[in-house]
Amino acid sequence: MKNKIYETFDQAVAGIPDGSTIMFPGFGGIGSPQNLIAALHRLGPKGLTGISNGHGGTDGRVDVGTLIEAGQVKKMICAFTAPTHPSRVTPFAKMYADDEIEAELVPQGTMAERIRCAGAGIGGFFTPTSVGTELAEGKEHREINGRTYVLEHPLPADYAFIRAWKADTLGNLQFRLAQRNFNPIMAMAAIITIVEVENDIVAPGELDPDQIQTPGIYVDRIVRIPEDGIWPDVAGGPAGTGRTFA
Repeated sequence: MKNKIYETFDQAVAGIPDGSTIMFPGFGGIGSPQNLIAALHRLGPKGLTGISNGHGGTDGRVDVGTLIEAGQVKKMICAFTAPTHPSRVTPFAKMYADDEIEAELVPQGTMAERIRCAGAGIGGFFTPTSVGTELAEGKEHREINGRTYVLEHPLPADYAFIRAWKADTLGNLQFRLAQRNFNPIMAMAAIITIVEVENDIVAPGELDPDQIQTPGIYVDRIVRIPEDGIWPDVAGGPAGTGRTFA
């Protein structure tokens, strides 16, 4: 049986080539695979396409914005292309204004469903979202029960970086709180899924099977986050413990 356990994040991301398409889950940084992102930053591949709800921030937190600022990302497919406040100038916003990075804006719900379709093997779906806007231009339109819909296609990736609460050695995953945003669907939609997990990786059977959100068949590589790894510094517990965070 394939060994999915890796000792370090650098080992887990080794071999990711230039030009890869990578999914980065999280919402405003919560539930984001920060340790894997930091390792990818160290590895240094260029020309990446990122798929993420947002495009990172400017507060020093490790997120997809770290890769953008380093010039590793050529294109972002995301639901938000503007900063959260006009006073904030993110690396993405500056580079986009200077034509140094491409952007594909996808409505948040449409993005989630496109990713889910990729994981489920569905060839596409019709949605009323974006009808009558620039985002619908060039897409197939269809009238269904008197309402206009546009065709959206699956959104797959070469790699998905995932953050999970618990995992076993087979790759079965449990998520906690906000980790349940994009993590489960992205884990299904990539050719190679790499996971950083907050708790000790246990033997098969030690996780409640009724609480498995992602079956191990979708997971390829797993790394336990060490105590000196990157943990969210948010309300709910002391920074660095990782025991009470999403």
